[in-house]
Amino acid sequence: MSSSTLRLTVAQYDAMVQKGAFDDLPQKIELIHGEIQARNPAGPVHDDLIEYLNHWSTRNTDDAQIRVRVQGGLSLPELASRPEPDLMWIRADRPRGRLPLAREVLLLIEVADSSLRIDRTLKADLYAAAGVTEYWIVNSVDRLLHVYRDPGAHGYASVTTFRPGDSAPPLAEPQARLSLSDLFATD
Repeated sequence: MSSSTLRLTVAQYDAMVQKGAFDDLPQKIELIHGEIQARNPAGPVHDDLIEYLNHWSTRNTDDAQIRVRVQGGLSLPELASRPEPDLMWIRADRPRGRLPLAREVLLLIEVADSSLRIDRTLKADLYAAAGVTEYWIVNSVDRLLHVYRDPGAHGYASVTTFRPGDSAPPLAEPQARLSLSDLFATD
């Protein structure tokens, strides 16, 4: 007897979420390429970095143009995926009442510690294939920021790494430079 994997569409996954199918799971999950993937629980460093990035984002964007969404869903039906990135800048004029689509994302950020390998491979390929213009990975272990730009079917054409002492400008708001020294400062 052979085993097989149950593959879901985004619509099937969303219907299961609405019916509470995953309410009692002990961990968070995401739909990636039609398969349900478990996510590690966030730790205090991960949460602190997301909080910092959220405050930095809201201070450096115009709410009439850009909305900042923390740990919300992204709908990628053409790729049978519904990831939940740590932070997104999305167009303020996108239709409400549904999850944002890749073309409405101006900046997508994942904070990585134990998820670094997945974020640099599986997720980077997924976001590039979907056409997410700019993808940042905050590498909390090595205290680096990996900036991915120029998406295509085979990944991102441009990857730049920033270190403490550097500041990174997002394409959507180039004057909003993220200071890596501030981001990774410890009290």
